[in-house]
Amino acid sequence: MTVKLLNFGKPSLQGSIKIPGDKSVSHRSIMFGAIAEGTTTVEGFLQSDDCLSTIDCFGKLGVDIKVDGEHVQIDSKGISTWKEPDEILYTGNSGTTTRLMLGILAGSSISSVLIGDESIQKRPMKRVTEPLKQMGAKLIGRANGQYTPIAVEGTTLKAIHYKMPVASAQVKSAILLAALNSQGETVVEELETTRDHTEKMLKHFGAEISVKDNVISLQGGQKLTGAHVVVPGDISSAAFFLVAGAIALDSKLVLTNVGLNETRTGIIDVLKAMGATLTIETQNNASHEPIGTLTIETSNLVGTEIGGDLIPRLIDEIPVIALLATQAKGKTIIKNAEELKVKETNRIDAVVNELRKLGANINPTEDGMVIEGPTPLHGGELSTYGDHRIGMMAAIAALVTDGIVSIDNQECIAVSYPNFFEHLENVIK
Repeated sequence: MTVKLLNFGKPSLQGSIKIPGDKSVSHRSIMFGAIAEGTTTVEGFLQSDDCLSTIDCFGKLGVDIKVDGEHVQIDSKGISTWKEPDEILYTGNSGTTTRLMLGILAGSSISSVLIGDESIQKRPMKRVTEPLKQMGAKLIGRANGQYTPIAVEGTTLKAIHYKMPVASAQVKSAILLAALNSQGETVVEELETTRDHTEKMLKHFGAEISVKDNVISLQGGQKLTGAHVVVPGDISSAAFFLVAGAIALDSKLVLTNVGLNETRTGIIDVLKAMGATLTIETQNNASHEPIGTLTIETSNLVGTEIGGDLIPRLIDEIPVIALLATQAKGKTIIKNAEELKVKETNRIDAVVNELRKLGANINPTEDGMVIEGPTPLHGGELSTYGDHRIGMMAAIAALVTDGIVSIDNQECIAVSYPNFFEHLENVIK
C-alpha cells in the first residue's frame, strides 16, 4: 500500500478522454458468454481487477476464455458442461461477481465455494441468498447466508414471484440469472428502476424477457446463444472527469465512448440541475446500450436536492457528486441513499470524513448528507478506505485545493479504472 502525493496547483483541464469499458457490462459479458452455447466475442472489455476476478472464476469452472487487451473470446458449450472447480472461487473486491455468481451457480449441476476479500466478507449477501433459497437453492454461509464464504450446491430451482425489498440491480440480476435454470416463470417487482444491463443482455443473447414498468418476467429453461458484445464506456468512471471539468479553472473536457443507459444517467441530471455547461452528442447503440460524447466546461454551479428514484441511477457517483456540491452556491441535499452504507465501505461516513479534512462544510444524515457551498478547499491527508470511488474523489478534489492532497492505497482505484491517473495527467495543462 503506497501513499500518493497530489499537488496540482489548481490547473486547467483540456483535451479528450476515451472512457474505459463499463464495469457492469464487462462483468455480464463474461457471465453470459459462459452460460451461452457457442462463441461470444467482447469488444471494449474493462481489464480492471473486479472484471478479471469474474474471468478467473469462470476459468476455474472450465470455461475457455481468451483475453487480448480489450478483446475477449469465450467458447462455451453451456452451463451443463461446466466442471466442478478444484479451488475456491475468489471474487476479490467485486460485489457484482459475488452476488451474480450465486444466482448462476445455484441452478447449475456443480458444487462450489465463493469467497471475496476482506471488504466482500463484510458486505450483506442475505439480500441475495434469501430469494435464492425461496427458489430452492442450497446455500450455506456465515450468519445463515449473510456473509461469505458461501458454499453453493447446484440444484433444480423453481420459479418465484419476488417483490424487491431494496433497490439493487445485483439482487435483481442474481434472481434473473437463477431463473434461467428454473422451472416456471419468475417475476421480479422492483421498488424503483435500477440499472437494466442484465435485462438488455438477456435479449442480446436471445432470451425472451418481459419488462413492463417495474415488473420483469422471465420463463425458465431458456438457452442462450453466443453473441458479439460491444461494451460502452462506463458513465460511473466518466463522472469523475465530468465533475473535474465542471469545477477546475478554465477547463473543457471531451469524453468519448460514454454509455448513456437511462438507468445510469443520474449524474447528467444532477449536473444539469446544478447549472453545469454540458453538451451531449448521442451515437448509435452498442449491443442494446446507447453511447455518446459528453463535453463539460468550467461551470457556475448551484446547489440542488438529490433523492427518490434518482438515487439508484447515480448511487456509485454520490462520492464525487458530494465534492461537486462543495463548489456549488447554496445547499445540496442528498437523501434516500441508505444503500451507501453497504458499499465497499460506509460511503456516507467516508465521504463526510474525508471532505471535512479538506475544509468542506458537509454533514451526514441517516440516509445521506447535506453540503453547503461554495467552500475553498485546502490540502490534507486522505484515506481511501480501500474504496476505488473514494480514492478517485480524493484525486479530483486535489485539482481545486490549496496545498498537497495525499491519498493512501491508490492501488484500489484499479478495481474499476486502472488508467485513471494516466488519463488525469494527460489533460492537466
